[in-house]
Amino acid sequence: MEIQSLPVNYLPIIFQMLVAVGFVVTTMFVTHKIGPKRVTADKLTPFESGIEVIGNARTPMSIKYFLVAILFVLFDVEVIFMYPWAINFKELGKEGMIEMFIFMATLLLGFVYVIKKGALDWD
Repeated sequence: MEIQSLPVNYLPIIFQMLVAVGFVVTTMFVTHKIGPKRVTADKLTPFESGIEVIGNARTPMSIKYFLVAILFVLFDVEVIFMYPWAINFKELGKEGMIEMFIFMATLLLGFVYVIKKGALDWD
């Protein structure tokens, strides 16, 4: 027996989406109209983590900060791939162990490359 997907089967989903979007739009509109509107000098000044803004935001910044952040994310995501392997360690057997060693060797090569390029050296 084949189950057919008819447009009428999607009506509850469409109705739920319309109710959700309607609720969000209505809530935003009502709070905007009812809420207090106090425009003060303090509200109009830029706020950055509780620190007063000094100087221009377009000043050059060392690329090292961004490089370290990207490398952290890269190696962090790769570590996430190790978690399922650790959970299923026994079921994967020797083949899983060899594949993880290959993965770890690739990670190690990438890390050696980053160190040789001097990406983590701070002047």
